[in-house]
Amino acid sequence: REIGSIVRSLGCSPTEAELHELLSKVEEEPTGYIHLEKFLPVMTKVLLDRSYQPIPEDVLLHAFEALDKNKCGCITKEELVKYLTEE
Repeated sequence: REIGSIVRSLGCSPTEAELHELLSKVEEEPTGYIHLEKFLPVMTKVLLDRSYQPIPEDVLLHAFEALDKNKCGCITKEELVKYLTEE
């Protein structure tokens, strides 16, 4: 169920049809689970081939602006690590 969130977190912006196609390549039948060892090679190819449109720059900028609590135009490495691993 989270495949779209995972793929989007890698900077891709696939359509729903593209997500369903990707899911058909990596999903374990009949469990509905995706094993990392099956996902990694498929997603690596997707990223290297630039198969999906990238997330628009303004969307990324807005995301970083939301994380910039002090409105100073940057976030620290520590903040970024915290957001990526805890939030």
